[in-house]
Amino acid sequence: MTESPETKAADDEVCRRVKNGLKPERNGLAKSLYPRPCHERPPKNRCHTAEEEVYAASYKSRLYSRPFIEYFEETPMMVAVLTYMGYGILTIFGYLRDFLRHWKIERCHIAREKEEQKDFVPLYQDFENFYTRNLYMRIRDNWNRPICSIPGAKMDLMERATYDYNWTFEYTGRVVQDVINLGSYNYLGFAENTGPCADSAAEVTMKYGVGVASTRQEFGNLDRHEEMEKQVARFLGVESAMAFGMGFATNSMNIPALVGKGCLILSDELNHASLVLGARLSGSTIRVFKHNNMQSLEKLLREAIVHGQPRTHRPWKKILIVVEGIYSMEGSIVRLPEVIALKKRYRAYLYLDEAHSIGALGPRGRGVVDYFGLDPCDVDVMMGTFTKSFGAAGGYIAGKRELIEYLRSHSHSAVYATSMSPPVVEQIITSMKCIMGEDGTTIGSERVQQLAENTVYFRKRLREMGFIIYGNNDSPVVPMMLYMPAKIGAFGREMLKRNIGVVVVGFPATPIIESRARFCISAGHSKNMLDQALNVISEVGDLLQLKYSRHRLQPSSARPFDDDVYEDIDD
Repeated sequence: MTESPETKAADDEVCRRVKNGLKPERNGLAKSLYPRPCHERPPKNRCHTAEEEVYAASYKSRLYSRPFIEYFEETPMMVAVLTYMGYGILTIFGYLRDFLRHWKIERCHIAREKEEQKDFVPLYQDFENFYTRNLYMRIRDNWNRPICSIPGAKMDLMERATYDYNWTFEYTGRVVQDVINLGSYNYLGFAENTGPCADSAAEVTMKYGVGVASTRQEFGNLDRHEEMEKQVARFLGVESAMAFGMGFATNSMNIPALVGKGCLILSDELNHASLVLGARLSGSTIRVFKHNNMQSLEKLLREAIVHGQPRTHRPWKKILIVVEGIYSMEGSIVRLPEVIALKKRYRAYLYLDEAHSIGALGPRGRGVVDYFGLDPCDVDVMMGTFTKSFGAAGGYIAGKRELIEYLRSHSHSAVYATSMSPPVVEQIITSMKCIMGEDGTTIGSERVQQLAENTVYFRKRLREMGFIIYGNNDSPVVPMMLYMPAKIGAFGREMLKRNIGVVVVGFPATPIIESRARFCISAGHSKNMLDQALNVISEVGDLLQLKYSRHRLQPSSARPFDDDVYEDIDD
Protein backbone atom coordinates (compact mmCIF):
# COMPACT_ATOMS: atom_id res chain seq x y z
CA MET A 1 0.00 0.00 0.00
CA THR A 2 1.43 3.40 -0.92
CA GLU A 3 0.50 6.33 1.24
CA SER A 4 0.90 10.05 1.52
CA PRO A 5 2.20 11.27 4.90
CA GLU A 6 -1.28 12.28 6.04
CA THR A 7 -2.37 8.66 6.03
CA LYS A 8 0.14 7.80 8.77
CA ALA A 9 -1.98 9.40 11.49
CA ALA A 10 -3.94 6.21 12.00
CA ASP A 11 -0.81 4.12 12.51
CA ASP A 12 -0.71 4.79 16.27
CA GLU A 13 -4.01 2.95 16.67
CA VAL A 14 -3.85 0.28 14.01
CA CYS A 15 -0.83 -1.82 13.12
CA ARG A 16 -0.87 -2.13 9.35
CA ARG A 17 0.69 -5.35 8.25
CA VAL A 18 1.36 -4.62 4.61
CA LYS A 19 4.24 -6.51 3.15
CA ASN A 20 5.09 -4.75 -0.09
CA GLY A 21 2.90 -1.97 -1.24
CA LEU A 22 4.00 -1.11 -4.72
CA LYS A 23 3.46 -2.56 -8.10
CA PRO A 24 5.37 -5.79 -8.57
CA GLU A 25 7.99 -5.72 -11.26
CA ARG A 26 7.78 -8.34 -13.99
CA ASN A 27 9.86 -10.75 -11.96
CA GLY A 28 7.23 -10.66 -9.23
CA LEU A 29 9.19 -8.47 -6.83
CA ALA A 30 8.02 -5.14 -5.48
CA LYS A 31 10.02 -1.97 -5.52
CA SER A 32 9.48 1.24 -3.59
CA LEU A 33 9.28 4.66 -5.19
CA TYR A 34 10.72 6.60 -2.26
CA PRO A 35 12.33 5.15 0.85
CA ARG A 36 10.75 6.55 3.98
CA PRO A 37 13.05 9.04 5.75
CA CYS A 38 14.87 7.66 8.79
CA HIS A 39 13.15 10.02 11.23
CA GLU A 40 9.73 8.86 9.98
CA ARG A 41 10.34 5.13 10.12
CA PRO A 42 8.27 3.21 12.67
CA PRO A 43 9.99 2.26 15.94
CA LYS A 44 11.42 -1.20 16.32
CA ASN A 45 8.60 -2.37 18.57
CA ARG A 46 6.06 -1.79 15.80
CA CYS A 47 4.75 -4.90 14.05
CA HIS A 48 6.35 -6.04 10.81
CA THR A 49 5.82 -8.80 8.33
CA ALA A 50 8.45 -11.37 7.40
CA GLU A 51 9.67 -8.96 4.76
CA GLU A 52 10.67 -5.37 5.37
CA GLU A 53 7.85 -2.85 5.17
CA VAL A 54 8.16 -0.69 2.08
CA TYR A 55 6.83 2.85 2.07
CA ALA A 56 6.32 5.24 -0.79
CA ALA A 57 5.61 8.49 0.95
CA SER A 58 5.49 11.63 -1.13
CA TYR A 59 8.65 13.64 -0.79
CA LYS A 60 6.62 16.83 -0.29
CA SER A 61 3.68 16.38 2.03
CA ARG A 62 2.40 19.85 1.31
CA LEU A 63 1.56 18.80 -2.25
CA TYR A 64 -1.27 16.54 -1.05
CA SER A 65 -4.37 17.79 0.71
CA ARG A 66 -5.78 14.28 1.21
CA PRO A 67 -4.50 10.73 1.81
CA PHE A 68 -3.20 9.07 -1.35
CA ILE A 69 -3.53 5.30 -0.96
CA GLU A 70 -2.81 2.69 -3.62
CA TYR A 71 -2.57 -1.09 -3.39
CA PHE A 72 -0.12 -3.20 -5.41
CA GLU A 73 0.36 -6.41 -3.49
CA GLU A 74 3.31 -8.57 -4.40
CA THR A 75 2.68 -11.60 -6.60
CA PRO A 76 2.97 -14.74 -4.43
CA MET A 77 6.07 -16.66 -5.46
CA MET A 78 4.25 -19.98 -5.88
CA VAL A 79 1.61 -18.33 -8.08
CA ALA A 80 4.31 -16.72 -10.23
CA VAL A 81 6.09 -20.07 -10.69
CA LEU A 82 2.86 -21.89 -11.60
CA THR A 83 1.94 -19.10 -14.03
CA TYR A 84 5.26 -19.38 -15.85
CA MET A 85 4.84 -23.16 -15.92
CA GLY A 86 1.35 -22.76 -17.39
CA TYR A 87 2.63 -20.56 -20.21
CA GLY A 88 5.52 -22.96 -20.75
CA ILE A 89 3.19 -25.95 -21.13
CA LEU A 90 0.95 -23.99 -23.51
CA THR A 91 3.99 -23.01 -25.58
CA ILE A 92 5.21 -26.62 -25.83
CA PHE A 93 1.79 -27.82 -26.95
CA GLY A 94 1.61 -24.87 -29.34
CA TYR A 95 4.79 -25.97 -31.11
CA LEU A 96 3.49 -29.53 -31.20
CA ARG A 97 0.25 -28.39 -32.83
CA ASP A 98 2.18 -26.22 -35.30
CA PHE A 99 4.17 -29.33 -36.24
CA LEU A 100 0.92 -31.21 -36.85
CA ARG A 101 -0.43 -28.31 -38.92
CA HIS A 102 2.76 -28.19 -40.99
CA TRP A 103 2.27 -31.83 -41.99
CA LYS A 104 -1.46 -31.24 -42.60
CA ILE A 105 -2.41 -33.60 -39.75
CA GLU A 106 -4.33 -30.78 -38.08
CA ARG A 107 -6.22 -28.16 -40.00
CA CYS A 108 -4.90 -24.59 -39.72
CA HIS A 109 -7.59 -21.88 -39.80
CA ILE A 110 -5.32 -18.84 -39.52
CA ALA A 111 -4.34 -16.67 -42.48
CA ARG A 112 -1.08 -17.64 -44.16
CA GLU A 113 0.72 -17.25 -47.50
CA LYS A 114 -0.22 -19.35 -50.49
CA GLU A 115 2.23 -21.95 -51.75
CA GLU A 116 3.08 -19.87 -54.84
CA GLN A 117 3.97 -16.89 -52.59
CA LYS A 118 6.64 -18.66 -50.54
CA ASP A 119 9.45 -16.62 -52.13
CA PHE A 120 7.70 -13.30 -51.46
CA VAL A 121 8.35 -11.10 -48.46
CA PRO A 122 6.04 -12.69 -45.85
CA LEU A 123 2.78 -10.82 -45.23
CA TYR A 124 1.88 -12.91 -42.19
CA GLN A 125 4.57 -13.55 -39.62
CA ASP A 126 4.14 -17.07 -38.25
CA PHE A 127 6.11 -16.44 -35.08
CA GLU A 128 4.16 -13.25 -34.30
CA ASN A 129 0.90 -15.14 -34.76
CA PHE A 130 2.01 -18.00 -32.51
CA TYR A 131 0.30 -16.52 -29.46
CA THR A 132 -2.93 -15.92 -31.41
CA ARG A 133 -3.02 -19.46 -32.82
CA ASN A 134 -2.19 -21.41 -29.74
CA LEU A 135 -2.99 -19.36 -26.64
CA TYR A 136 -5.47 -16.60 -27.42
CA MET A 137 -7.68 -18.88 -29.53
CA ARG A 138 -8.31 -21.14 -26.53
CA ILE A 139 -10.04 -18.31 -24.64
CA ARG A 140 -11.26 -16.19 -27.55
CA ASP A 141 -14.90 -16.70 -26.52
CA ASN A 142 -14.34 -14.25 -23.64
CA TRP A 143 -14.00 -11.29 -26.02
CA ASN A 144 -16.04 -9.59 -28.74
CA ARG A 145 -19.31 -10.71 -27.20
CA PRO A 146 -22.11 -8.87 -29.02
CA ILE A 147 -24.62 -7.02 -26.85
CA CYS A 148 -28.12 -6.11 -28.01
CA SER A 149 -29.07 -3.38 -25.52
CA ILE A 150 -27.66 -0.20 -24.04
CA PRO A 151 -24.44 -0.75 -22.04
CA GLY A 152 -26.10 0.21 -18.79
CA ALA A 153 -25.84 -1.30 -15.33
CA LYS A 154 -27.51 -4.33 -16.90
CA MET A 155 -27.33 -5.45 -20.51
CA ASP A 156 -28.50 -8.18 -22.89
CA LEU A 157 -26.01 -10.47 -24.66
CA MET A 158 -26.46 -12.48 -27.83
CA GLU A 159 -25.54 -16.10 -27.14
CA ARG A 160 -22.85 -17.66 -29.33
CA ALA A 161 -21.70 -21.23 -29.82
CA THR A 162 -18.54 -22.62 -31.39
CA TYR A 163 -17.99 -26.06 -32.87
CA ASP A 164 -14.36 -25.65 -33.94
CA TYR A 165 -12.65 -24.57 -30.72
CA ASN A 166 -13.29 -20.81 -31.01
CA TRP A 167 -12.11 -20.36 -34.58
CA THR A 168 -15.65 -19.41 -35.65
CA PHE A 169 -18.89 -18.64 -33.81
CA GLU A 170 -22.55 -19.15 -34.60
CA TYR A 171 -25.46 -17.32 -33.01
CA THR A 172 -27.98 -19.56 -31.31
CA GLY A 173 -30.78 -17.01 -31.52
CA ARG A 174 -31.06 -16.86 -27.72
CA VAL A 175 -30.56 -13.63 -25.79
CA VAL A 176 -29.03 -13.71 -22.32
CA GLN A 177 -30.97 -10.99 -20.52
CA ASP A 178 -30.24 -8.80 -17.49
CA VAL A 179 -26.52 -9.48 -17.32
CA ILE A 180 -24.92 -7.21 -14.69
CA ASN A 181 -22.44 -5.11 -16.62
CA LEU A 182 -19.06 -4.76 -14.90
CA GLY A 183 -17.09 -4.13 -18.08
CA SER A 184 -18.35 -0.96 -19.80
CA TYR A 185 -16.82 2.47 -19.15
CA ASN A 186 -20.25 3.90 -18.36
CA TYR A 187 -18.97 5.53 -15.17
CA LEU A 188 -21.79 8.04 -14.64
CA GLY A 189 -24.54 6.03 -16.32
CA PHE A 190 -25.15 8.51 -19.16
CA ALA A 191 -25.07 5.76 -21.81
CA GLU A 192 -28.85 5.37 -21.68
CA ASN A 193 -31.83 5.43 -24.01
CA THR A 194 -34.15 7.44 -21.78
CA GLY A 195 -33.80 10.75 -19.98
CA PRO A 196 -32.71 14.26 -20.96
CA CYS A 197 -29.57 13.18 -22.87
CA ALA A 198 -31.44 10.74 -25.09
CA ASP A 199 -34.29 13.21 -25.65
CA SER A 200 -31.92 16.02 -26.63
CA ALA A 201 -29.94 13.75 -28.97
CA ALA A 202 -33.16 12.60 -30.67
CA GLU A 203 -34.34 16.20 -31.12
CA VAL A 204 -31.04 17.28 -32.65
CA THR A 205 -31.06 14.26 -34.96
CA MET A 206 -34.41 15.36 -36.37
CA LYS A 207 -33.02 18.87 -37.01
CA TYR A 208 -29.44 18.20 -38.18
CA GLY A 209 -29.45 14.55 -39.22
CA VAL A 210 -26.84 12.00 -38.22
CA GLY A 211 -23.86 12.86 -40.42
CA VAL A 212 -22.21 16.14 -41.42
CA ALA A 213 -20.36 14.86 -44.51
CA SER A 214 -17.54 17.37 -44.25
CA THR A 215 -14.60 18.48 -42.14
CA ARG A 216 -14.73 21.30 -39.60
CA GLN A 217 -12.65 23.53 -41.90
CA GLU A 218 -15.09 23.18 -44.78
CA PHE A 219 -18.87 22.81 -44.34
CA GLY A 220 -18.85 20.62 -41.24
CA ASN A 221 -18.62 23.28 -38.54
CA LEU A 222 -22.04 23.42 -36.87
CA ASP A 223 -23.21 25.81 -34.17
CA ARG A 224 -23.54 22.77 -31.89
CA HIS A 225 -19.81 22.06 -32.33
CA GLU A 226 -18.99 25.62 -31.27
CA GLU A 227 -21.25 25.38 -28.23
CA MET A 228 -19.79 22.01 -27.23
CA GLU A 229 -16.23 23.33 -27.27
CA LYS A 230 -17.17 26.38 -25.20
CA GLN A 231 -18.93 24.04 -22.77
CA VAL A 232 -15.85 21.81 -22.48
CA ALA A 233 -13.58 24.80 -21.81
CA ARG A 234 -15.95 26.09 -19.14
CA PHE A 235 -16.23 22.62 -17.60
CA LEU A 236 -12.45 22.26 -17.34
CA GLY A 237 -11.75 25.84 -16.30
CA VAL A 238 -9.44 26.66 -19.22
CA GLU A 239 -9.40 29.27 -21.97
CA SER A 240 -10.31 27.11 -24.94
CA ALA A 241 -10.93 23.57 -26.17
CA MET A 242 -11.47 21.66 -29.39
CA ALA A 243 -13.11 18.30 -30.03
CA PHE A 244 -12.25 15.35 -32.25
CA GLY A 245 -14.34 12.44 -33.50
CA MET A 246 -12.13 9.68 -32.10
CA GLY A 247 -10.43 9.42 -28.73
CA PHE A 248 -7.53 7.29 -29.98
CA ALA A 249 -6.80 9.74 -32.81
CA THR A 250 -6.94 12.66 -30.35
CA ASN A 251 -3.69 11.39 -28.88
CA SER A 252 -2.04 9.75 -31.86
CA MET A 253 -2.65 12.67 -34.26
CA ASN A 254 -2.14 15.65 -31.94
CA ILE A 255 1.11 14.71 -30.19
CA PRO A 256 2.97 14.83 -33.56
CA ALA A 257 1.60 18.36 -34.05
CA LEU A 258 3.01 19.50 -30.71
CA VAL A 259 6.51 17.99 -30.72
CA GLY A 260 8.94 16.75 -33.34
CA LYS A 261 12.60 16.21 -34.09
CA GLY A 262 14.84 17.74 -31.43
CA CYS A 263 12.15 17.37 -28.75
CA LEU A 264 12.11 14.94 -25.83
CA ILE A 265 9.07 13.00 -24.62
CA LEU A 266 9.15 11.53 -21.11
CA SER A 267 6.46 8.85 -21.05
CA ASP A 268 5.11 6.70 -18.22
CA GLU A 269 5.86 3.05 -18.92
CA LEU A 270 2.16 2.14 -18.68
CA ASN A 271 0.79 4.85 -20.97
CA HIS A 272 -1.99 3.91 -23.37
CA ALA A 273 -1.19 2.66 -26.89
CA SER A 274 -2.57 5.88 -28.42
CA LEU A 275 -0.02 7.94 -26.47
CA VAL A 276 2.78 5.56 -27.44
CA LEU A 277 1.79 5.70 -31.12
CA GLY A 278 1.54 9.49 -31.06
CA ALA A 279 4.98 9.76 -29.49
CA ARG A 280 6.50 7.47 -32.10
CA LEU A 281 4.84 9.30 -35.00
CA SER A 282 6.18 12.63 -33.75
CA GLY A 283 9.80 11.71 -34.45
CA SER A 284 10.81 12.94 -31.00
CA THR A 285 13.26 11.17 -28.74
CA ILE A 286 11.31 9.04 -26.25
CA ARG A 287 12.47 8.07 -22.80
CA VAL A 288 10.33 6.00 -20.46
CA PHE A 289 10.12 6.40 -16.68
CA LYS A 290 8.83 3.83 -14.23
CA HIS A 291 5.13 3.87 -13.55
CA ASN A 292 4.12 6.75 -11.27
CA ASN A 293 7.71 6.91 -10.03
CA MET A 294 8.66 10.53 -9.45
CA GLN A 295 12.25 9.67 -8.63
CA SER A 296 12.63 8.00 -12.02
CA LEU A 297 10.98 10.96 -13.77
CA GLU A 298 13.18 13.51 -12.00
CA LYS A 299 16.30 11.56 -12.89
CA LEU A 300 15.38 11.68 -16.60
CA LEU A 301 14.59 15.39 -16.35
CA ARG A 302 17.94 16.13 -14.76
CA GLU A 303 19.81 14.12 -17.38
CA ALA A 304 17.90 15.89 -20.14
CA ILE A 305 18.80 19.31 -18.77
CA VAL A 306 22.45 18.46 -18.07
CA HIS A 307 23.33 16.47 -21.20
CA GLY A 308 20.92 17.85 -23.79
CA GLN A 309 20.52 16.07 -27.11
CA PRO A 310 22.67 13.05 -27.96
CA ARG A 311 25.97 13.76 -29.75
CA THR A 312 25.43 17.53 -30.16
CA HIS A 313 24.50 18.20 -26.50
CA ARG A 314 22.32 21.07 -27.65
CA PRO A 315 19.38 21.89 -25.40
CA TRP A 316 16.14 20.09 -26.21
CA LYS A 317 13.64 22.24 -28.11
CA LYS A 318 10.86 21.00 -25.84
CA ILE A 319 10.55 18.47 -23.04
CA LEU A 320 7.05 17.00 -22.83
CA ILE A 321 5.94 14.84 -19.89
CA VAL A 322 3.11 12.49 -20.90
CA VAL A 323 0.95 10.87 -18.20
CA GLU A 324 -2.60 9.58 -17.71
CA GLY A 325 -5.13 10.54 -15.04
CA ILE A 326 -6.27 6.97 -14.32
CA TYR A 327 -4.26 4.11 -15.80
CA SER A 328 -6.86 1.82 -17.31
CA MET A 329 -5.08 -1.49 -16.64
CA GLU A 330 -3.68 -0.69 -13.20
CA GLY A 331 -6.46 1.37 -11.64
CA SER A 332 -3.81 3.76 -10.34
CA ILE A 333 -4.08 7.55 -10.27
CA VAL A 334 -1.23 9.77 -11.44
CA ARG A 335 0.72 11.58 -8.73
CA LEU A 336 -0.22 14.83 -10.38
CA PRO A 337 0.88 17.29 -7.65
CA GLU A 338 4.40 15.87 -7.81
CA VAL A 339 4.42 15.79 -11.62
CA ILE A 340 3.41 19.44 -11.75
CA ALA A 341 6.06 20.36 -9.19
CA LEU A 342 8.74 18.63 -11.28
CA LYS A 343 7.41 20.14 -14.48
CA LYS A 344 7.69 23.64 -13.01
CA ARG A 345 11.12 23.02 -11.51
CA TYR A 346 12.63 21.83 -14.80
CA ARG A 347 10.47 24.01 -17.10
CA ALA A 348 8.99 21.12 -19.03
CA TYR A 349 5.54 20.83 -20.59
CA LEU A 350 2.84 18.48 -19.30
CA TYR A 351 0.41 16.45 -21.42
CA LEU A 352 -2.34 14.90 -19.28
CA ASP A 353 -4.61 12.17 -20.71
CA GLU A 354 -7.86 12.13 -18.71
CA ALA A 355 -9.67 9.51 -20.78
CA HIS A 356 -10.78 7.53 -17.71
CA SER A 357 -10.58 10.21 -15.02
CA ILE A 358 -12.67 13.02 -16.51
CA GLY A 359 -16.14 12.84 -14.99
CA ALA A 360 -15.13 9.94 -12.76
CA LEU A 361 -12.85 11.73 -10.27
CA GLY A 362 -13.10 14.83 -8.14
CA PRO A 363 -15.91 16.26 -6.00
CA ARG A 364 -17.28 18.05 -9.08
CA GLY A 365 -16.43 15.32 -11.60
CA ARG A 366 -13.83 17.51 -13.30
CA GLY A 367 -11.15 14.80 -13.34
CA VAL A 368 -7.82 14.29 -11.64
CA VAL A 369 -7.07 18.03 -11.48
CA ASP A 370 -10.28 18.52 -9.50
CA TYR A 371 -9.49 15.41 -7.44
CA PHE A 372 -6.26 16.98 -6.14
CA GLY A 373 -7.66 20.51 -6.00
CA LEU A 374 -5.09 21.86 -8.47
CA ASP A 375 -5.15 24.75 -10.92
CA PRO A 376 -6.03 23.60 -14.49
CA CYS A 377 -3.64 26.24 -15.83
CA ASP A 378 -0.73 24.19 -14.44
CA VAL A 379 -1.44 21.51 -17.05
CA ASP A 380 -0.24 22.64 -20.48
CA VAL A 381 -2.24 20.17 -22.57
CA MET A 382 -5.41 18.61 -21.15
CA MET A 383 -6.73 15.68 -23.13
CA GLY A 384 -9.79 13.56 -22.46
CA THR A 385 -12.46 11.47 -24.13
CA PHE A 386 -16.25 11.62 -24.27
CA THR A 387 -16.60 7.86 -24.62
CA LYS A 388 -16.70 7.00 -20.95
CA SER A 389 -18.27 9.30 -18.36
CA PHE A 390 -20.32 11.17 -20.97
CA GLY A 391 -21.69 8.13 -22.80
CA ALA A 392 -20.77 9.53 -26.22
CA ALA A 393 -17.77 9.34 -28.59
CA GLY A 394 -14.69 11.35 -29.47
CA GLY A 395 -12.10 13.29 -27.52
CA TYR A 396 -10.88 16.80 -26.75
CA ILE A 397 -7.76 18.88 -26.28
CA ALA A 398 -7.99 21.86 -23.93
CA GLY A 399 -5.66 24.55 -22.66
CA LYS A 400 -4.59 28.04 -23.57
CA ARG A 401 -6.21 29.77 -26.52
CA GLU A 402 -2.92 29.95 -28.44
CA LEU A 403 -2.50 26.15 -28.16
CA ILE A 404 -5.97 25.44 -29.51
CA GLU A 405 -5.68 27.90 -32.39
CA TYR A 406 -2.37 26.28 -33.34
CA LEU A 407 -3.91 22.79 -33.33
CA ARG A 408 -6.86 23.89 -35.47
CA SER A 409 -4.51 24.45 -38.38
CA HIS A 410 -1.77 21.92 -37.65
CA SER A 411 -3.53 18.82 -36.30
CA HIS A 412 -4.26 16.06 -38.81
CA SER A 413 -7.37 15.15 -36.84
CA ALA A 414 -8.70 18.69 -37.14
CA VAL A 415 -7.85 19.21 -40.80
CA TYR A 416 -8.74 15.88 -42.38
CA ALA A 417 -11.26 14.16 -40.12
CA THR A 418 -15.02 14.33 -40.62
CA SER A 419 -16.91 16.42 -38.08
CA MET A 420 -18.54 14.79 -35.08
CA SER A 421 -22.10 13.53 -35.50
CA PRO A 422 -24.69 16.10 -34.22
CA PRO A 423 -26.54 13.69 -31.87
CA VAL A 424 -23.19 12.68 -30.33
CA VAL A 425 -22.35 16.36 -29.83
CA GLU A 426 -25.71 16.94 -28.17
CA GLN A 427 -25.18 13.96 -25.87
CA ILE A 428 -21.91 15.55 -24.72
CA ILE A 429 -23.44 18.98 -24.18
CA THR A 430 -26.42 17.68 -22.23
CA SER A 431 -24.47 15.26 -20.02
CA MET A 432 -21.85 17.91 -19.26
CA LYS A 433 -24.50 20.45 -18.30
CA CYS A 434 -26.04 17.80 -16.08
CA ILE A 435 -22.72 17.23 -14.27
CA MET A 436 -22.23 20.98 -13.86
CA GLY A 437 -25.78 21.43 -12.56
CA GLU A 438 -26.70 23.80 -15.38
CA ASP A 439 -29.78 21.72 -16.18
CA GLY A 440 -31.39 22.91 -12.95
CA THR A 441 -31.12 19.51 -11.24
CA THR A 442 -28.70 17.74 -8.92
CA ILE A 443 -28.67 14.52 -10.96
CA GLY A 444 -25.10 15.03 -12.15
CA SER A 445 -23.59 15.72 -8.73
CA GLU A 446 -25.55 12.83 -7.25
CA ARG A 447 -24.12 10.47 -9.86
CA VAL A 448 -20.57 11.67 -9.21
CA GLN A 449 -21.08 11.04 -5.50
CA GLN A 450 -22.73 7.66 -6.12
CA LEU A 451 -19.82 6.55 -8.30
CA ALA A 452 -17.34 7.48 -5.56
CA GLU A 453 -19.33 5.54 -2.94
CA ASN A 454 -19.76 2.50 -5.21
CA THR A 455 -16.02 2.48 -5.96
CA VAL A 456 -14.91 2.54 -2.32
CA TYR A 457 -17.49 -0.08 -1.33
CA PHE A 458 -16.65 -2.49 -4.17
CA ARG A 459 -12.90 -2.28 -3.59
CA LYS A 460 -13.28 -2.69 0.17
CA ARG A 461 -15.45 -5.80 -0.19
CA LEU A 462 -13.05 -7.44 -2.65
CA ARG A 463 -10.14 -6.92 -0.26
CA GLU A 464 -12.19 -8.35 2.60
CA MET A 465 -12.78 -11.49 0.52
CA GLY A 466 -9.04 -11.99 0.04
CA PHE A 467 -8.58 -11.04 -3.62
CA ILE A 468 -5.51 -9.16 -4.80
CA ILE A 469 -6.67 -5.92 -6.39
CA TYR A 470 -4.57 -3.14 -7.83
CA GLY A 471 -4.90 0.60 -7.87
CA ASN A 472 -6.13 3.59 -5.94
CA ASN A 473 -8.98 3.50 -3.43
CA ASP A 474 -10.90 6.09 -5.47
CA SER A 475 -10.36 4.63 -8.92
CA PRO A 476 -13.50 3.15 -10.58
CA VAL A 477 -11.20 0.88 -12.60
CA VAL A 478 -10.70 -2.19 -10.38
CA PRO A 479 -8.16 -4.81 -11.60
CA MET A 480 -8.44 -8.16 -9.80
CA MET A 481 -5.51 -10.49 -10.31
CA LEU A 482 -6.03 -13.90 -11.96
CA TYR A 483 -2.38 -14.64 -12.91
CA MET A 484 -2.62 -18.11 -14.48
CA PRO A 485 -3.56 -18.35 -18.18
CA ALA A 486 -6.13 -21.11 -17.68
CA LYS A 487 -8.00 -18.98 -15.15
CA ILE A 488 -8.47 -16.09 -17.60
CA GLY A 489 -10.99 -17.99 -19.70
CA ALA A 490 -12.43 -19.93 -16.80
CA PHE A 491 -13.24 -16.80 -14.80
CA GLY A 492 -14.97 -15.05 -17.71
CA ARG A 493 -17.06 -18.12 -18.56
CA GLU A 494 -18.06 -18.91 -14.98
CA MET A 495 -19.09 -15.31 -14.36
CA LEU A 496 -21.25 -15.23 -17.50
CA LYS A 497 -22.92 -18.49 -16.46
CA ARG A 498 -24.04 -16.61 -13.36
CA ASN A 499 -25.24 -13.59 -15.38
CA ILE A 500 -22.30 -11.29 -14.64
CA GLY A 501 -20.46 -9.74 -17.58
CA VAL A 502 -16.77 -9.01 -16.94
CA VAL A 503 -13.66 -8.13 -18.93
CA VAL A 504 -10.60 -10.38 -18.58
CA VAL A 505 -7.16 -9.28 -19.75
CA GLY A 506 -3.93 -11.18 -20.31
CA PHE A 507 -0.58 -11.04 -22.07
CA PRO A 508 0.45 -9.06 -24.15
CA ALA A 509 -1.90 -6.35 -22.79
CA THR A 510 -0.45 -7.04 -19.32
CA PRO A 511 2.86 -8.51 -18.11
CA ILE A 512 2.91 -12.25 -18.64
CA ILE A 513 2.35 -13.16 -14.98
CA GLU A 514 -0.20 -10.43 -14.27
CA SER A 515 -3.37 -11.53 -16.06
CA ARG A 516 -6.43 -9.98 -14.48
CA ALA A 517 -10.13 -9.27 -14.54
CA ARG A 518 -10.91 -5.57 -14.89
CA PHE A 519 -14.12 -4.31 -13.31
CA CYS A 520 -15.48 -0.87 -14.21
CA ILE A 521 -17.84 0.55 -11.61
CA SER A 522 -20.77 2.77 -12.58
CA ALA A 523 -23.01 5.20 -10.76
CA GLY A 524 -25.85 3.18 -12.29
CA HIS A 525 -24.99 0.15 -10.16
CA SER A 526 -27.25 -0.15 -7.13
CA LYS A 527 -25.96 -1.63 -3.88
CA ASN A 528 -28.04 -4.77 -4.52
CA MET A 529 -26.39 -5.19 -7.92
CA LEU A 530 -22.93 -4.80 -6.44
CA ASP A 531 -23.71 -7.22 -3.63
CA GLN A 532 -25.04 -9.76 -6.13
CA ALA A 533 -21.93 -9.39 -8.27
CA LEU A 534 -19.63 -9.60 -5.24
CA ASN A 535 -21.30 -12.80 -4.04
CA VAL A 536 -20.81 -14.35 -7.46
CA ILE A 537 -17.18 -13.17 -7.62
CA SER A 538 -16.56 -14.74 -4.21
CA GLU A 539 -18.19 -18.00 -5.32
CA VAL A 540 -16.17 -18.18 -8.53
CA GLY A 541 -13.06 -17.11 -6.62
CA ASP A 542 -13.47 -20.09 -4.29
CA LEU A 543 -14.13 -22.38 -7.25
CA LEU A 544 -11.01 -21.27 -9.13
CA GLN A 545 -8.90 -20.56 -6.00
CA LEU A 546 -8.34 -16.89 -6.83
CA LYS A 547 -8.15 -15.51 -3.30
CA TYR A 548 -4.39 -15.04 -3.32
CA SER A 549 -4.03 -12.15 -0.87
CA ARG A 550 -1.96 -12.74 2.25
CA HIS A 551 -3.17 -9.50 3.81
CA ARG A 552 -6.90 -10.00 4.01
CA LEU A 553 -8.87 -6.96 5.19
CA GLN A 554 -10.96 -7.72 8.24
CA PRO A 555 -14.45 -6.15 8.26
CA SER A 556 -15.36 -4.31 11.43
CA SER A 557 -18.37 -2.10 12.05
CA ALA A 558 -16.57 -0.50 15.01
CA ARG A 559 -13.86 1.13 12.93
CA PRO A 560 -13.93 4.10 10.52
CA PHE A 561 -14.90 3.28 6.94
CA ASP A 562 -11.50 3.98 5.45
CA ASP A 563 -9.31 2.24 8.06
CA ASP A 564 -7.57 -0.92 6.91
CA VAL A 565 -6.87 -3.81 9.27
CA TYR A 566 -4.99 -6.77 7.90
CA GLU A 567 -4.26 -10.29 8.99
CA ASP A 568 -1.49 -12.38 7.50
CA ILE A 569 -2.59 -15.36 5.43
CA ASP A 570 -0.23 -18.29 5.07
CA ASP A 571 0.88 -19.07 1.54
